[in-house]
Amino acid sequence: MTMPLLRPLLAVVMILLAASPVAAQDRPRVVAVNYALQYFAERLVGDTAEVIFPVPQDVDPSFWRPSIADISTIQSADLILLNGAGFATWVDRVSLPRAKVANTTAAIEDRFIRTESITHSHGDGDEHSHEGLASYTWLDPMLAIAQAEAIASAITARGIAPEDEVANRLAALRTDLEGLDTQATRAFAGMQDIAMIATHPRYQYLARRYDLSLTSLEWEAGAMPTDAERAELVALVAQTGAQVLIWEAEPPADAFAIAANLGLANIVFPTLAHGVEEGDYMQAVAAALTAMSDASPQ
Repeated sequence: MTMPLLRPLLAVVMILLAASPVAAQDRPRVVAVNYALQYFAERLVGDTAEVIFPVPQDVDPSFWRPSIADISTIQSADLILLNGAGFATWVDRVSLPRAKVANTTAAIEDRFIRTESITHSHGDGDEHSHEGLASYTWLDPMLAIAQAEAIASAITARGIAPEDEVANRLAALRTDLEGLDTQATRAFAGMQDIAMIATHPRYQYLARRYDLSLTSLEWEAGAMPTDAERAELVALVAQTGAQVLIWEAEPPADAFAIAANLGLANIVFPTLAHGVEEGDYMQAVAAALTAMSDASPQ
């Protein structure tokens, strides 16, 4: 075959290769250990990178156990975003390339909340313990900003996205998170003396930021409480005088009725370790804060 005939054929091959799935995977890949970090990273990279949160929807990301295939995907990423503060226990058991890892809470360790170590089990039956640190840092919008800034620095340091574009996106994200903080300040205004109960100990940073009086249970997210758990709730309401029950995920309607019969306002406030069925991080928090304002006993 002569060269003039080869040139058109080569051009067609190059076009097909460019459109193939292999070529589509040439974008840098970022892995995040929870949905909140995935959301921040997606806001910051735009279309220049793929951001992956590999944890299945029905598994608690705090205690997920990655498979060999999952570990391979994580290790091959261009950037691995850790939350720090004891979140995602698997990171201590998996060898991760140091040059690819960014701990998004490294600069705010002096603001961590120490907790009592509690051993318990979830639906999988495996016992585990909270690490003595509250780990849901991103529920304080100001700490979320610090984490977003750490992600932006990690992205630009590795050349994953242009620095000026990341800076512009970070400014927009910071503005949005500051807006959430303003909304939360208004939503919780006057509620500092109102006792609240959370169905799981995830909200320590939220409570500290807005000076809330919050006691936590150890209920399975979105599940119908057992008889023992219902009795525990009754006793805790009597002890604290609580008027608000914060659910990590929406439970069956009968569970809401149990709380309502105790005089509790039901509020679903997603912790955003996992994604949400509708909307995104900003919309989920804003909706929860609106519900809090609407249900305020004041």
